[in-house]
Amino acid sequence: MTDQPVCLTLIVPHRLRDEMFDNLAEQSDLVSGFTALEGAGHGTEVRLHTAAERVKGHADQTVVQVVLAGQDAARLLDRLRVSFAGTKLVYWTTPVTERGTID
Repeated sequence: MTDQPVCLTLIVPHRLRDEMFDNLAEQSDLVSGFTALEGAGHGTEVRLHTAAERVKGHADQTVVQVVLAGQDAARLLDRLRVSFAGTKLVYWTTPVTERGTID
């Protein structure tokens, strides 16, 4: 990965949400902030962990998005692989072509 900014998207099971938030907050050398949205996971590879999820037919998830340099995203992913080993977190990165603040 390069220094070009990317958006790292993490799909986090609801049961790991607070742990992920705490973990990202500890990564202040890489993560200056993030956005989290509630999500509903559907599909053949989505794990339904609770009886409520099985009844609803979807997994309660949190979608976390972090915009950072590509090299920093690779470093963050390496750390997350250690901290969340065995959890089967889903992630992807997308290029960020523009970023700013509207005052």
